[in-house]
Amino acid sequence: MLAGTAVAWGGMFAVTKPLMGVVDPFTLTLLRYGVTAPVFLVLLVLVEGVGALRLEGRGWRLWWLGTLGFAGFGVLAFLGLRVAQPEHAAVIPATMPLIAVAVAAWRARRWPAGRVLLAVALGLAGVVLVVTRGAPLALVQGGAGRGEALIFIGAALWVFYTLGAAAFPGWSGLRYTALSCALGVLTILALDVAAFAGGWAQWPGGAVLAGAWPELGYLIGVASVLGVLGWNAGMRAMGAARGVLFINLVPVTAFVVAVVGGRVPVGAELAGVALVIGALVLNSLAGVARGAGAVPREAVVAAGCGARKAEMVVPGR
Repeated sequence: MLAGTAVAWGGMFAVTKPLMGVVDPFTLTLLRYGVTAPVFLVLLVLVEGVGALRLEGRGWRLWWLGTLGFAGFGVLAFLGLRVAQPEHAAVIPATMPLIAVAVAAWRARRWPAGRVLLAVALGLAGVVLVVTRGAPLALVQGGAGRGEALIFIGAALWVFYTLGAAAFPGWSGLRYTALSCALGVLTILALDVAAFAGGWAQWPGGAVLAGAWPELGYLIGVASVLGVLGWNAGMRAMGAARGVLFINLVPVTAFVVAVVGGRVPVGAELAGVALVIGALVLNSLAGVARGAGAVPREAVVAAGCGARKAEMVVPGR
């Protein structure tokens, strides 16, 4: 189950890339979560009852966290994908467990353990190798990494969103996800309206949407809805520290898709992916050795292309 979900996420950027030419990032994000949020709300009512829709006086905080996660990551990921190669874009979200380690350490004002710190360094080095194809100076010379940088910022926002789940003890993961996603859609709608007013967005015609239904169906149904349900079911069965290793399949799948499409990766890209995978394995094993995840238990390991999370606290996300 985890393997299938990770493979589905790995193909998401390649599937979505063709949409960049016909649907702007703001509208695509609105389409994605404008459909996903109601599905999650219906699931929440079916699983936990109508009472689970109560905000309990924390609506503003949920809105802010939903804005960071769904609006922030969603829009920035698609803005970055417009200029980044899909396989490069897929590597960035795979490092979210490592980003979470850095964020948790910053918030605690405490350096992580040496093995975990090494994992973070290896992961970042791997990303640089992939993005620059073995020429790190291209980052400072302006020749590479602009799209990937946007995706990285979005990934960091998603990590802050997932860490925010700690402020809702007693809530199921499904409840936190559904309510924050629904409120985040309000921000996405506002951004889309502003983008329309500024000439950066336009609503696609019916013919465009009809022609893009396979890609949209994959993005919404497979990557966003089924991905969350499958990932969480697998994580509950296997445990977070070991289950998160399946994130490794995301960049691997993305590069396999690229090869099938006729693009042969250079050695530096493959070496970078290997470093990222090694870093994730090292980070996960460090958590197993301590009897807990490498991030605090209140952190949700955000593995996420949008709405995907590896639950470390409560089931059902």
